[in-house]
Amino acid sequence: MRVIAGSARGIVLRQPRGSGTRPTSGRLRESLFAMLEAAGADFSAALDLYAGTGALGIEALSRGNGRCTFIDTDARAIEAIRENLRHVGFEDRATVVPARVGRWRPPEDARYTLVTADPPYDDGQAWAAIAATVERVLAPHAIVAVEHSARLPSPEVLAGLSRWRERRQGDGAVALYRAAESG
Repeated sequence: MRVIAGSARGIVLRQPRGSGTRPTSGRLRESLFAMLEAAGADFSAALDLYAGTGALGIEALSRGNGRCTFIDTDARAIEAIRENLRHVGFEDRATVVPARVGRWRPPEDARYTLVTADPPYDDGQAWAAIAATVERVLAPHAIVAVEHSARLPSPEVLAGLSRWRERRQGDGAVALYRAAESG
């Protein structure tokens, strides 16, 4: 798995050994970031939930000079994220938090401009956990991107944001949410 674009383009990322991590496919990542760039997404303050390898947050960091917070519960995933951040040279722009999405609360003064989430496809509580985590810490122009099973529908509203776009790629799909007045 390689970083698709930006300053870290082409760098190979490590996957955690033996964990249940299912990395976002390169084609789906490419589609997602093309949609984000076309929408004028702001990569300055990113939050990567269910981070796994950290690929989505690293893609955001690679496209700008922002910061990213990575959240995952799996110790092997946390180790892989830290190793990948070292490998691409983004350690100083990242915070890695071993925590459960839905229970972890961002600092009250945080204002994320981009949230990416790649929960396990069989986690029926993921949508509610994502909403609980981000509902009070989104910048007015924030975009939330959630990868999910293409076999299951995504909600029309998430954390007060409307589903704006959805793209399917093989078994996966990605739903993008933003404020209705964002265009």
